[in-house]
Amino acid sequence: MEITLAFDVYGTLIDTHGVIVALEKIISDRAAGFSRTWREKQLEYSFRRGLMQNYETFAVCTRDALNYTDAFYKTALTEAEKDDLLALYRVLPTYDDVEPGLQRAKDAGFRMYAFSNGSAAAVETLLTHAGIRQYFIDVVSVDEVKSFKPNPGVYAHFLRRSGATGSSAWLVSGNPFDVIGAISAGMNGAWVKRSPDALYDPWGIEPTLTVSSLADLADRLINIAS
Repeated sequence: MEITLAFDVYGTLIDTHGVIVALEKIISDRAAGFSRTWREKQLEYSFRRGLMQNYETFAVCTRDALNYTDAFYKTALTEAEKDDLLALYRVLPTYDDVEPGLQRAKDAGFRMYAFSNGSAAAVETLLTHAGIRQYFIDVVSVDEVKSFKPNPGVYAHFLRRSGATGSSAWLVSGNPFDVIGAISAGMNGAWVKRSPDALYDPWGIEPTLTVSSLADLADRLINIAS
């Protein structure tokens, strides 16, 4: 059975807290909290838009979340500062384990896709800048169906686009909501738990596989498939 891997991008391959360094130059010791709130609101806004069926791109959710966070922390960012921070979302860094993990998965012969809430154009730019675009057959974006993870229709769209079946397809994500969404939609789900303090939602839908690093993913999948 040929295994297909759907790699989530933001928070799995790409470190969304890579903006902290830039934030520290603007708001000093509030940077970490600001970054965390911005990310939480970014996801919340995508969830809400998906439920409301009032779609805007992930970039719009990111911008709106930045405006909220700026107001919440009373940081009074200028429009130029906001533009600079939003531009960083096109050039965020990967986690250290990403390239070794992707190379190992490629060597193992897995079919690999990037699967993201971001638009295809934004993700193509991001992966190319990070130097990892060559590992993926294609980029599959929720923008193609005008909704967001964890809508089950989004995961069904991935299966159609990749030509995979649920039993042979794995969603790989550092975001528990994404893993739960994929499993609920009939896929396998691998949770990347990089921190021992990371918490998984107690919904009774456990990850098919948990790894502490992407570098371990391919070997674990090979063992499961053999």
